[in-house]
Amino acid sequence: MKDKPKKKAILLVAFGSSIGSARESLTAFGSKVMEEFPGITIHWAFTSAFIRKKLKKEGIEIDSPLMALTRLAEDGFTHVAVQSLHTIPGVEYDFLVQTVKALESIPKGIEQIEIGKPLLYHHQDIEKAVKAISNSVPVCKQDEAVVLMGHGSPHINNVYYPGLNYYLSHYKLPVYMGTVEGFPTIKEVINQLKEKSIRKVFLLPFMSVAGNHVKNDMCGDHDESWENILIKEGFEVEPILKGTLEMEAYAQIWIDHLKTAFEKL
Repeated sequence: MKDKPKKKAILLVAFGSSIGSARESLTAFGSKVMEEFPGITIHWAFTSAFIRKKLKKEGIEIDSPLMALTRLAEDGFTHVAVQSLHTIPGVEYDFLVQTVKALESIPKGIEQIEIGKPLLYHHQDIEKAVKAISNSVPVCKQDEAVVLMGHGSPHINNVYYPGLNYYLSHYKLPVYMGTVEGFPTIKEVINQLKEKSIRKVFLLPFMSVAGNHVKNDMCGDHDESWENILIKEGFEVEPILKGTLEMEAYAQIWIDHLKTAFEKL
């Protein structure tokens, strides 16, 4: 019996967003991937069941990673590069890895699946991210600083966020990382800003897209949004609503990870 000819595909996997402008950022990244991998079939999946259900009510069908890989197998694809568009190897990335491992053991399924790492994984990724931050944030005066809002996680790999803070401090950048659901919190960030006598803050997301967390937790009208917390603490605040996936330097890190995974097929 002859071996089946290789039929390769790429699966891009994001947490997902119910906000149209955020999904447009994902689509734009998909276009970059198409340019890098001409002629290769590209599919999408969202890891968030909540987002998928919400979009389904709006008439928008997005696959889970399991469903997307199942469809690719049914369509005869034998080798698939799965690229995580998550920021750290946290809970969502772990679920993705577990899904791929489960599918690899199915007879007559996809012969080989390789997973591209999230934005931050190796030391070199963090070095590249620091450079991307340096090149993409506003130039600050002595009494100005940049605050990045990351998602945060109960996962052990939340340590990437305070770790990134160390790198930023090491390179003497006026940039401070906080998280919504992990450590450091906005409280720790504010203490650092006050120690440095910062007057004005540029507030940016450190998330792939400017989705619900950015619209609500970062810049919402309620008292607990980071923008309003900072204003109450006496800072002048200028929000910049742009996800990391929209910025070329960050996007290239993900694309490099995808190239590494694809080359193994």
